[in-house]
Amino acid sequence: MKRVTIIGAGWLGLPLTQHLSDSCRVFASKTTPEGADSLRLQGIRSFCFHFEQPEQPLSETLTAQNTEIVIGCFPPGFRQHKQDEYAHYWNYLVEQCQIAGVEKLVMISTTGVYPNHSGIMTEQDASLEQAQGNPDFSASAKVLLTAEQHVIDSGLDYAILRFSGLIGPKRHPARFVPKLKQVSYLAPANILHLDDAIGSIRYVLEKELSGVFNVTTPETVSKAEFYQAALNVVSSEADLPPVVAQEDKQISSDKLCRCGYVFHYQHTLDALRCL
Repeated sequence: MKRVTIIGAGWLGLPLTQHLSDSCRVFASKTTPEGADSLRLQGIRSFCFHFEQPEQPLSETLTAQNTEIVIGCFPPGFRQHKQDEYAHYWNYLVEQCQIAGVEKLVMISTTGVYPNHSGIMTEQDASLEQAQGNPDFSASAKVLLTAEQHVIDSGLDYAILRFSGLIGPKRHPARFVPKLKQVSYLAPANILHLDDAIGSIRYVLEKELSGVFNVTTPETVSKAEFYQAALNVVSSEADLPPVVAQEDKQISSDKLCRCGYVFHYQHTLDALRCL
């Protein structure tokens, strides 16, 4: 059995841990002792780890766990204004994996790395080199790409999975509508169901894929149509925010599909109806 350590057993990391436990020996981290204890009560091998206050070097924990594969599942923290720390966290994680002799590092990244203009985006359309001095890349995108570059330059076998907007249990898109300032009928809804988030990670591990991959539901509709459908699914009478005619990027998952991954949901509306 492969020995896997998941850094961040949150909304994605916890079900991922549970899903991989049937085929791998999995450890998962929480940022507090109470969180780690809660996982243990569920029968999960857990440990406490916080980037800002590590009790011991992470490499010692990874070595003790005899870890072969590390999966980083922690969010950038932009809403908590911690974007500067995110790249530092990944730099630290890379260094600790190198010291511990980890064989593979899997980074859960985001399609937020792409520039702010319309068109189909493939994996080649965003890199730290491209973003330097380019106003089409946001400050957040540059932080994300800096973090990715730490993984790329690590010398480790790696896979970077750029997830689009996640939906699933406790993340129904109808909840997001009140927070939207506007929706466009010309902008594609780049969405990923939790089942395919987990499925894609498992596939990358099983097939030993390396490199950078977009992970997004292959077929979609506009944001205006998607969010109206989300409201309809929950029988909400809420109104959409102003509907505009503004084009935006569409993320392509063709590379991952060419590698053989078959999405559970081929269309975002199918994914929506299964929530």
